[in-house]
Amino acid sequence: MIKTMRDAAHNYPWLLKSIMGTLAVAFIITMGWWGFGEQAGGPVATVGDQSVSLDEFKRTYENMHRLYKDNVKTDFKEEEFKDFVVGQLVDSRIWIIAAEEMGVRVSDADLRELIIQMPVFQKNGAFDPELYKRVLAANHLTPASFESMQHQEVLANKARMIVRDSVALTPEEIAEGQSLITRPADSNDPAKMAGAKQRVLDDMLLQKQQRALVSFQQSMKAKLPVIIRRELL
Repeated sequence: MIKTMRDAAHNYPWLLKSIMGTLAVAFIITMGWWGFGEQAGGPVATVGDQSVSLDEFKRTYENMHRLYKDNVKTDFKEEEFKDFVVGQLVDSRIWIIAAEEMGVRVSDADLRELIIQMPVFQKNGAFDPELYKRVLAANHLTPASFESMQHQEVLANKARMIVRDSVALTPEEIAEGQSLITRPADSNDPAKMAGAKQRVLDDMLLQKQQRALVSFQQSMKAKLPVIIRRELL
């Protein structure tokens, strides 16, 4: 079942983007269902010097469960889904650590642009500072704590982009891809032929980039101490 969920994220890129958004702003959707009192049991997972709180896990679980239920239409076993969610959170911490090792930086301007574009903080299509403060207060968060969370998410995404953008198709791979192209019905149309070639090469590049991301993440995980306290899930 875990493989099914991972395949769903692979087969539906928009769903993967939704998952990452869920990890970034999960607390907003639940609107303060859980408070800081949930932290008494300590973190549910640690990755190197990074940790995942019980509070964050619960919020993310609720929102990811809703996301998959509404879009993938698959029945999930609760324990397996918990494993999937905590795995996603652990992976996010791995990318934060990777970003730190790469020397990635996030400017105040980058962070500000991310936050003002979040629909939950907008009123009549524009960022509303008072709404921003109210939503955060409803979730027992200050602007400083929320912005720190977002800072880490941007770091992780930048690290992913660095690995992704380091990948390119070799001349041999390009030749192989072009040999697999099915000629369109109207093969005399240069534009259609060019479009068909580009789609094949784009798909090959995307798959190679995904393999590179998985390989890099696994190599990072292999050298980091990862502890998951399943009794808290």
